[in-house]
Amino acid sequence: MSSLSLSYTSFTGHTRIAAGSLAVNALALKQAVATAPAAPALTFCDNTGALVDIDLSGSEQDMLARLPQPQESPAPDIAAGEPGSRGRGRPRLGVIAREVTLLPRHWDWLATQPGGASVTLRKLVDEARKANLQKNGQRQATENAYRFMAAMAGDLPGFEEVSRALFAHDGDRFHQLTEAWPVDVRDYVRRLAEPAAQAGTDHCR
Repeated sequence: MSSLSLSYTSFTGHTRIAAGSLAVNALALKQAVATAPAAPALTFCDNTGALVDIDLSGSEQDMLARLPQPQESPAPDIAAGEPGSRGRGRPRLGVIAREVTLLPRHWDWLATQPGGASVTLRKLVDEARKANLQKNGQRQATENAYRFMAAMAGDLPGFEEVSRALFAHDGDRFHQLTEAWPVDVRDYVRRLAEPAAQAGTDHCR
């Protein structure tokens, strides 16, 4: 996925001034700096919470020309030697046969499961992958939220307490402590801290 298909958010001080593509944010940032050069104007990647460096020098055209350009999506791969239309018979499921080494008690247990050993092993692997995905999503969300907080909220009241609640995954206390923060900063950090939003996301480059 190209960087222009990702989303970004820009702030002047604690006020959100733009959200969307990198080009939209760059234009808003350039205008904000020209209007109030002393005010801090920052852009963040919505996928990581990381600060994004945008070179605002030159004209708007010069600035936009320096931004990463979108890449064309590759055409779908077709297996070599595979005809465009499939004939009769069962579809190919991509199943790969490999050796699995287990203890006798493991084989005994698998033999009692509905569907046999192969079906049971596939289910166990899928369940483990799902559990790891959820755990990794929570960890990534915590890191993303803290990355943004460190850049934007270090001077806000209760920053240390909010950080502890974030890393403790105490959602109720996290929401309670951030309630008094500027609304745009509060809403954005809460969005980053949501684990469900992190599954399968791409990262800004």
